[in-house]
Formats: sequence, C-alpha cells, structure tokens
Amino acid sequence: MGRYVSLCPSVTETLFDLGVGDEVVGVTKFCVPPADGVAGIDRVGGTKDPRIDRIVALEPTLVLANEEENRLRDVEALRARGVRVEASFPRTVDDVPEMIRELGRLVGRQERAAEIARRVDEAALRARETAAARGETRFLVLVWRKPWMGASDDTFLSDLLATAGGRNVLEGASERYPTVEPEDIAALDPDRILLPSEPFPFAEKHVDELVQRTRISRSRFLRCDGELLTWHGLRTAAGVSAATRWLA
Repeated sequence: MGRYVSLCPSVTETLFDLGVGDEVVGVTKFCVPPADGVAGIDRVGGTKDPRIDRIVALEPTLVLANEEENRLRDVEALRARGVRVEASFPRTVDDVPEMIRELGRLVGRQERAAEIARRVDEAALRARETAAARGETRFLVLVWRKPWMGASDDTFLSDLLATAGGRNVLEGASERYPTVEPEDIAALDPDRILLPSEPFPFAEKHVDELVQRTRISRSRFLRCDGELLTWHGLRTAAGVSAATRWLA
C-alpha cells in the first residue's frame, strides 16, 4: 500500500480512477472530484501554496505534482525534506497516454492505466479523422479578464483544440498567455472564441461585453467546460471529443 499526496486536481481524479483512492492521504483544496472520494482526505493547501510541514507529517511514499500547476520551489522544498516527488508536464495530447502509463507504473496500476491511455489515443485518432474531413477552424481561447488574456499555441489546451482541427490565432506569440485586448480580438478575426469555465469563470455577461467591444457576431463565442479543456489525464479523451464539437 502506498501513501500518496496529489498537488494537482487532474492527477487526483486520475488516481481514483486507477483504483488507488484509498491510498491517497493528501490533496489540495482545489481537488474536488471525485467528491465522494476526496471527502475526508487531508487538505494540504493550494496548488501554488501547499503546506510543506503538513505534507511531510503525512509521511507520503510519493507526492505527485505538475510542473505548470505547482511551483518548483515547493517541489524542491519537499525533496529537501526527504520526500519523493514526481512531477509531470504533458504539453500535448500525445504526451498524455505516456503520462498516464507512468502514473500507473508509479502506483502499481499498469493494466488500468493502459486502458485509460488507450482511450486517449483512440479519441485523438477519431478527432484527427473528423478534422481532416471538415477542415481547419481558427480559434482563440481566453483564460482571464482584467487583463484579458489568451492562450498561445505553446499550451496543452491549444494542442487539444489543434488535435480536433483548430488553428490558434495566437500561434507564435512570445508569451504562453499574452494579453489580448478586445480590439486585438477583432483584428485577429477568429472563427471561434472559446471562454472556458476556468481558470476564470466566464459568464454570459462577459460574452455580452466582448460582443459589444469587438463587434464580432455572438455566434462565434462559446462558453465551454474548462476542465475538459485543460485537465490532462482521465478527462483528456472526453476533452478531445468535446473539442471536436466546439470547433464544428
């Protein structure tokens, strides 16, 4: 039996689906699903501010982190205290199956991990076949407001949408999450503007504001599930399938 602490919500969810939920002894305050599974598990802070002393006190055999969600200094602090930490960082959809298989190896659930990884591979293949028949859709994903920020093509969510036949209008941006004013959006003229539910909780009032400021047709805006768009692991197969619908 292992003692696992997860510092990334998508990893937490995947651990439960792998069948080791009863071995998870610590999670972040953002690790909500599966609700019935994480209820009662120690909360060790947030993804950006984990409680190092609390994690050490839990005597984990392994802490699982993500290079984008978590800070390097926290990972190094844990390692300095003698805690084993494994950090993943899938940048593309094609990176996810191997990440899942490696997670399965780390927790002794290789067979189940192989099943989940296979579903991701199959979903990606279907999405690419659909995209080849449909043609390219130019997209923009906004991730924040005040300031308005978009996601460049050097992000996991952009690759997920590209797998489904999209092309990011912020391709080649110098920053991964550049500031994008409404006037810039109008000039970029994307076919689809996605407003995910996280990390910023976009609502209909934000669609109203953008329609007014960009003069772009409301039909091009789409609020979507941020977890399907950004969570790598158990949700990736469903995320790729959803991206195909969103870009249609």
